[in-house]
Amino acid sequence: MRILWLKTELLHPLDKGGKIRTYNMLRELKRDHRITYLTLDDGNAGDEARAQASEFCDELVCIPHPQQEKFTSAFYLELGLNLFSPLPYAIQKYKSQRMRAEIKARLHHDEFDVLVCDFLTPAVNVPSRLPTPGVLFQHNVEAMIWKRHHEVQANPIKKAYLYGQWVKIRRFEAQMCRRFDSVVAVSRDDRETLRTEYGVTSVFDVPTGVDIEFFRPSGNETQDLHNVVFTGSMDWLPNEDAIRYFAEQIMPLVKQSVPDLTLTVVGRNPFPGLIELSKRDSSIIVTGRVEDVRPYIERAAVYVVPLRIGGGTRLKIYEAMAMGKPIVSTTIGAEGLPVQDGEHLLLADAPEDFANALIRFLEDKSLAEKVGNQAALLVRRQFGWDRAAEKLAEACEHALSRRESRSRDLLGKEGPLHI
Repeated sequence: MRILWLKTELLHPLDKGGKIRTYNMLRELKRDHRITYLTLDDGNAGDEARAQASEFCDELVCIPHPQQEKFTSAFYLELGLNLFSPLPYAIQKYKSQRMRAEIKARLHHDEFDVLVCDFLTPAVNVPSRLPTPGVLFQHNVEAMIWKRHHEVQANPIKKAYLYGQWVKIRRFEAQMCRRFDSVVAVSRDDRETLRTEYGVTSVFDVPTGVDIEFFRPSGNETQDLHNVVFTGSMDWLPNEDAIRYFAEQIMPLVKQSVPDLTLTVVGRNPFPGLIELSKRDSSIIVTGRVEDVRPYIERAAVYVVPLRIGGGTRLKIYEAMAMGKPIVSTTIGAEGLPVQDGEHLLLADAPEDFANALIRFLEDKSLAEKVGNQAALLVRRQFGWDRAAEKLAEACEHALSRRESRSRDLLGKEGPLHI
């Protein structure tokens, strides 16, 4: 197949889950298919990121699209002005007439078999009438994330704003899911949510994968017996909320039994409040972006996933599992993953329960080792990226055959179809 792949960012550096999933999918797909990667480019990635694109695509097309830096006056002005837009801010900021024009031109002059819209965000630039079958690759059910943001927010002004964003993104997401020939979710749970919430009939679930050769313990790191680690992009709101929740409500409870507990937060763009917290509390270590997360995971005694907000599936859990690390997660943190509480990890939602589960691992090394080994065995047997890419290719082929069938039924009388 010739695939036109739409994105709103360059993939390198591979510093967040969505990038990692897309990179590994495309790297596998490129073995058998021709990939044109058409993306917005905010100018921050640099020439090296463009050069590395050859790892996952045959052709790279970049559309310049500067973004306002977070937490600046211009950023907050955009948030305020978005009150008057029918689009949610998370979608509005990626609207680009240049990208829309480039998509039209590419599809007019080139013969693509399928268009893949990677995440919901590029969909704002996809024309409503196309000659090519379209697949929407949903890494999350986005409305679910914003709904949970609204539900956990205590500040009444922020809560009202988040409610408005939730309503907008749910409307937009429903429209986009029904426009595409097929929709791809990353878990069975998300697949069923898309079916029931939006009435999507052609929806597939593609399993999350992990690079099982890369994520292996090296044996060269000394474990800190009272250190726990969290990895993830710290400019993603669910991760920010997770660390606030852990630091404020869980960590003090654990310290009653383990006074020298430390938390290492590994991930790009830590929010200002976290940096200030780490300056006040030496037991919280914030690294910012790192080249390799594996040493931090290997040195920790336990990997924590205290997410209260989110959708899709968490790559970070599979990475920690592949490293043989015992994991404590909330139910939402492990949502959509085929893991069993007590066998592959410990699940806990209330602060007291999460703290107790973490203390169990810290105090019972044999239990921690047993659960970590069982988790590593599961992920190595079932969750390589090759299987995930194969399923995505099947979804693309289904969209192609579905469009051809509809075209035959209409006998070509109505011209290009809506997606």
